[in-house]
Amino acid sequence: MVYNLEIDTHTRQEMVDITRQVEEIVEKSGVKSGVCILYVPHTTAAITVNENYDPTVKEDILTTLRRLVPENYPYRHTEGNADAHIKAAIVGSSRVLFIENGRLVFGTWQGIFFMEFDGPRRRRVYVKIIADAAG
Repeated sequence: MVYNLEIDTHTRQEMVDITRQVEEIVEKSGVKSGVCILYVPHTTAAITVNENYDPTVKEDILTTLRRLVPENYPYRHTEGNADAHIKAAIVGSSRVLFIENGRLVFGTWQGIFFMEFDGPRRRRVYVKIIADAAG
């Protein structure tokens, strides 16, 4: 079964912490050991795992991406969101997380972030939970 997580973004570029929503899906699945696959079906959005304790980390990530891939560069893609496509390609559209004892396995301070690069919009993240053969 694929779960569909709906996310509303409010600015052109932002990082939305979706850790709790994904944890709820894992709990609902009842899987004790396995993997959680996250996939973003949008070409101008992405998903990442990073620190979710200090909010300045999100600011630093977005600021650095803006500097590396400026919005107003003379891109050949003239729709006005070429930078968003490039940023999404750099960050990536999927992540795989382990599940042990019915919970996602994280490092210290880690969380899951949906990354919007062409908002505001209503977006989706697909979540697939796969149990280990014994899990």
